[in-house]
Amino acid sequence: MREHQQYLIEREKIDYFIDRGYRINGITENLSGAFIEFNLKDVKTDEILNETLHIQTANGRKYFSALLLKQIQSVT
Repeated sequence: MREHQQYLIEREKIDYFIDRGYRINGITENLSGAFIEFNLKDVKTDEILNETLHIQTANGRKYFSALLLKQIQSVT
């Protein structure tokens, strides 16, 4: 049950960034999980905001992978 709770927290954090307009810019995976780099370009100042999120659960990795595929498909 603990892993499921951790996944729900990770999903909520990922959704927080996506809902605010951030896009997945890069992913680094290692033995301790995946690090997702989010970018958001501020339209007023042309400043690029960067955020990094550490995902540790397998379900969290599957979730952001599906979002990344959706993001890539919306560009093409």
